[in-house]
Amino acid sequence: MLKYIFVFFAVVTIGVMGWLLYLYSNIRFELDKVVDYNPKLTTQFFDKDGRLISNLFYQEHRLYVKYEDIPARVIEALVAIEDTQFFEHNGINPDAISRAIIKDIKAGALVEGASTLTQQLIKTLVLSREKKLIRKIKEALLSLRIETLLTKEEILERYLNQVYFGHGYYGIKTAALGYFKKELYELNLKEIAILVGLPRAPSFYDPTRNLQFALARANQVISRMNTLGWINQEEYSEAMKYTPNVYDETLTQNKAPYIIDYVLKELSNEIKDIKTGGYKIYLTVDLDAQEIAKEGLKFAYNQILSRDKYFQELNKKNKIEKEYDEEGNELDPNRYINKLNGSLISIENKTGKILALVGGIDYKTSSFNRVIQSKRQPGSAIKPFIYQAALDLGYSPATQLADISRTYEFETNDSEEKKFWQPKNYSGKYKGLLSLREALVHSRNLATINLVTDIGIDVVYDSLKTYGFKDMPLDLSITLGSFVISPLDLSQAYSIISNDGEEVKPYIINSIINKNGTVINFEAQKRYVTSPEQAFLVKDILHDAVDRGTGRRAKVKNLEIAGKTGTTNNNVDAWFCGFSPTIQTVVWFGQDDNTPMRKTETGGRTAGPAFAYFYEKYLKLHPELKREFDMPEGVRTSILNGQKEYFTTTSKLPTDEINIPKENQIQF
Repeated sequence: MLKYIFVFFAVVTIGVMGWLLYLYSNIRFELDKVVDYNPKLTTQFFDKDGRLISNLFYQEHRLYVKYEDIPARVIEALVAIEDTQFFEHNGINPDAISRAIIKDIKAGALVEGASTLTQQLIKTLVLSREKKLIRKIKEALLSLRIETLLTKEEILERYLNQVYFGHGYYGIKTAALGYFKKELYELNLKEIAILVGLPRAPSFYDPTRNLQFALARANQVISRMNTLGWINQEEYSEAMKYTPNVYDETLTQNKAPYIIDYVLKELSNEIKDIKTGGYKIYLTVDLDAQEIAKEGLKFAYNQILSRDKYFQELNKKNKIEKEYDEEGNELDPNRYINKLNGSLISIENKTGKILALVGGIDYKTSSFNRVIQSKRQPGSAIKPFIYQAALDLGYSPATQLADISRTYEFETNDSEEKKFWQPKNYSGKYKGLLSLREALVHSRNLATINLVTDIGIDVVYDSLKTYGFKDMPLDLSITLGSFVISPLDLSQAYSIISNDGEEVKPYIINSIINKNGTVINFEAQKRYVTSPEQAFLVKDILHDAVDRGTGRRAKVKNLEIAGKTGTTNNNVDAWFCGFSPTIQTVVWFGQDDNTPMRKTETGGRTAGPAFAYFYEKYLKLHPELKREFDMPEGVRTSILNGQKEYFTTTSKLPTDEINIPKENQIQF
């Protein structure tokens, strides 16, 4: 009889073992997910000082931490509450299983878990969370096997990076930064206890929703550690009475959405896994500069609206004339309020590093990035480049130009009918003869057009192409900026002047570090265009334009500023493009549908205040900024008609009434 019983049990045992082997053979390849652990990781963007700008992820927000960077106290707290015998068992805990079985039998259902941390990892990465016997058997088999393939430390590293900690946080590092704004090594015992208590029921114990429940769960962790003798009485008492500050923030924490959109556009083709690859992307951006750039745009925007309210009030009282379009239709004084927008880009003169980039007044209202995506006419903001071309051809700041009206005859492509163009100055007045300097300082349209006519439209056109301008008409209208360009591209062109004749391409990425620690650095891209001496001549004239010309509203106390206003026909676009000795900024205002603003909204009045606001605030943050422009060695000064003037070997001054100090004389 015993023989048959033995045979029966042997057969059953062999059958069970065979079934287990069969079961294991069907699931063993699932262990690759655990051994070759490759979770989705969040990409983070930082400013130039290492401050977080934004988190970018797909489905799971996870920041990875290696085992050696996890404090011992975190491991102790986790093991104390979840799996006290973790470092002794081989993947399953028979004692815990026995206790659980007894409770389950008494309850008549699966009510008590007995999962080790290893089993929890397997359940999270490989299996479902269903409370079924077959799942528990698979879990046990895989846990026993994984303990032969990974060390205890490797298992814990995977567990603490994989599990969900509530509030959209995957992994303990993510949760520490999210809930407490602390790295793991900065956490105190109570904060650690809150975190390790979360995986049991992450939504229920989420401290941003149920702080008291989270604290109660943490106290259980602390009490368990005290019972085990892993903390002393003083540590226990201090931790039990402590209540931490808990932060409830968005997962992305995006502080500069226009910038992040731009960076993603730049990198999307190069980095396919940018949302899951765990990159650290360090940008050239200064978050402080970004904030005051937004403030500056909003400041100028509100000024425009306040002027409009005043206009409306006066209009109601019939104290000013109404405005009409070219066909005689009355214009709605409110017509531009909802369409009005602006943009700002600020870069380092020498490097092209973008310090601030604001693509609109309000990202929530419109995510369209007007710095990058918008193409607008530059108007008079193009003039410095025409004058640069003239100076490089031998003209000087003192060269006399004719500020007189001319009528130009032309034919259109679709008609043989002759048409006439009679440009005017903004003021409607003429000066007759005036110096090249004065013509640019006061943005005289007629003097500029006559200068271009004198040089030759073909020569000016080719020069502008050399400066990087594209898609221009080959006619005199380019003199007044009749083509379109983005603020980003216009900023690149202005770097020729601000950076002493060497163009720098604006860029926004300093470096990229992948999850393996490989670093890719980005550098400035530069191109020689003209000499520092020749660029200085235009720079100095633009300095004058801010001191006493059209750019007066951009003036900043105790800081030399050079710049040029730009206002297009019918006040459709308003620009200020300027720079200090170290930083260049381009500001644009206009309506998104290209309809006119009011006639009083010029580049100086509309864009200038945003520029000045930015520099005044930035100077307070960085009082060490260089305040004055340097004069290159090849530039000399003279007194011409009682006024100081600059000249070079290329741009020689007229000889009449010149008094050149001996030390400044150049042998021609």
